[in-house]
Amino acid sequence: MNRAIRFKLFLMMVLEFFIWGAWYPLIFSYLPSLGFTAAEQTWILSCFPVAAIVGMFFSNQFADRNFAAQRFLAASHLIAGIAMLSLVWARAFWPFFGAMLVHCLLYVPTISITNSIAFTQMKDAQKEFGFVRMGGTIGWVLAAWPMTFILVDWGKVNATPTTGFVNWLGTVLGSGLTGPALQAGTKWTVVVAGVASLVLAAFSLALPHTPPKRVTTGANKFAWLESLRLLSAPFILILWLVTFIDSTVHNLYFNWTGTFLGSQVSAGGVGIAGNWIMPVMSIGQIAEILTMAVLGVTLKRLGWRTTMIFGILGHAARFAVFAFFPDHQWLVILINVVHGIAYAFFFATVYIFVDEFFPKDVRASAQGLFNLMILGFGPLVANVIGPKLMGETFRTTNGVDFRSLFLVPFGMAVFTLRAARRPRLARDGGGAPFRTAPLSSRSESSLHGVRVRHRRIRIRSRSVAAHP
Repeated sequence: MNRAIRFKLFLMMVLEFFIWGAWYPLIFSYLPSLGFTAAEQTWILSCFPVAAIVGMFFSNQFADRNFAAQRFLAASHLIAGIAMLSLVWARAFWPFFGAMLVHCLLYVPTISITNSIAFTQMKDAQKEFGFVRMGGTIGWVLAAWPMTFILVDWGKVNATPTTGFVNWLGTVLGSGLTGPALQAGTKWTVVVAGVASLVLAAFSLALPHTPPKRVTTGANKFAWLESLRLLSAPFILILWLVTFIDSTVHNLYFNWTGTFLGSQVSAGGVGIAGNWIMPVMSIGQIAEILTMAVLGVTLKRLGWRTTMIFGILGHAARFAVFAFFPDHQWLVILINVVHGIAYAFFFATVYIFVDEFFPKDVRASAQGLFNLMILGFGPLVANVIGPKLMGETFRTTNGVDFRSLFLVPFGMAVFTLRAARRPRLARDGGGAPFRTAPLSSRSESSLHGVRVRHRRIRIRSRSVAAHP
């Protein structure tokens, strides 16, 4: 792959995740300011995970088999961008819900489509995809920083005497919006997201041509249904359920953290200025870049299960700090580092584990099975219970009982830690992920192959345990 194409794919990923990162972190505190009830917030927030569930089947079974990928990407982002921009004027529930649903239904499939475009152009995906996909994380981080200049109290800036550019810049960065003004100013996040979507729509036409993938003779059009049979293996079922709980905990972070960081100290919050909330939350994505760089070494030294447990511990540590130390602003800001660690050490490890462990003929279906939890049902449950817990269950006369609120995901993370000890995901004596010999014939079922691998791993676990 030449440098020009690689740069285009990198920029495609930057814009793809810039869009999501621009509106998502602050939408949870923006919806209550529009007067939406907890139930209405749940419906709006559920648009994305529902679209993720639909998109998993739509993008795999229809979109990439009937359209050139770059043209589908352009058309999707054109309509999705217009829908996002329309949210600036939407104040009633049904117009807002409708526009958000249109945006999500068209945006979510493009996550898979961008991957498809990238992989089609690569000769060595293992070597080349890391750099391209890193553009997505960088895009999410970049989306946060324009807000330091957009969500600013310019009236306060203009009223403050300053001398020189540096002094003026310090005044701008220190004059973030708060309270109702911040909630009203959050509409600019959807403007930024909408414009970025339109930019990607235009840029998509300059991407390399990626023709539709026609169904080959004998291919199973509904292979994802076969993947459900994998859950009859107990350790796969346990890992799948652990993934669901961890995904729910992961998404409760986005549900509540923006409001927590921006709330006044007297109301139990941290008191961070509105223009710094998204940059503070982006610390996790910066940490994710660094964590992904050492993930391979970590897996070789610690093994699958221990690495996943460290990922879950990251969630527990973060919510414990939020619950017990909200008055230590520096600690609350610093603990966001573990968000990237929790993501890479658990979710990225799950993806790699599935790719390494499952037989090749069911690997894609198994990835989809876990994606169903990571992008679908986990966020869906978080968006159902999140607004209700914050807006009703733990609402107080002064604001929110954040300590009790954050103890809920903390408890879920601790429970998940106990459950995560069940799957025996071992490594071999050399530190590499355990591999087994290929099955002797395709007549053996893929499920049987999974069980064989699991039994061998359990045997191998006992031998590894005997060595330091």
